[in-house]
Order: sequence, then structure tokens, then C-alpha cells
Amino acid sequence: MKKGYRKRVKHNDPPGLAVTVENNNVEGAIKRFKRKVKDSQMMLELQERSHYKKPSELRREKKALGRLRAQKQTREGNKSSGIYF
Repeated sequence: MKKGYRKRVKHNDPPGLAVTVENNNVEGAIKRFKRKVKDSQMMLELQERSHYKKPSELRREKKALGRLRAQKQTREGNKSSGIYF
């Protein structure tokens, strides 16, 4: 076995955000639960739903994200051709 290598333990967690506590290891269960919540992006959704956004505000944000995406694509395209901004 390689030095510094630890085999990953498979946990028998139920589906969803539930976590089982194994061998009285509450800290490990909390760590797994936090990772599951982060991976499910539930906190992001809660932040977005915390207050009402007008449809015009949603459109404005969507347009701004599109602008950022277009800028990133042009930057990446220019890097490959040797032109930098």
C-alpha cells in the first residue's frame, strides 16, 4: 500500500440529506451532512428565496451573467491567438 494513502470508507447513508452516525462518530456525521448540504446547493436556493425579486430584476441579473460569460469567452479566445486585454 502507498505511503500516506488511506482507503476511502463507504458510508451507508440513506438517500437525500440524511446521514447515519456510525461508531458514535458524531463529528464525522456532521462533516458528511455539511458536505451533502453544500453539494446540493440548498443554501444558495434559500438565499435566493429569502426575499421576492421582481421579474425585471431577474432579467437584469440574467443579462449581466450573459455579459460576463461573453467576456470570459472572448478572453479565452484571445489567449489562444496571443492577443491579451
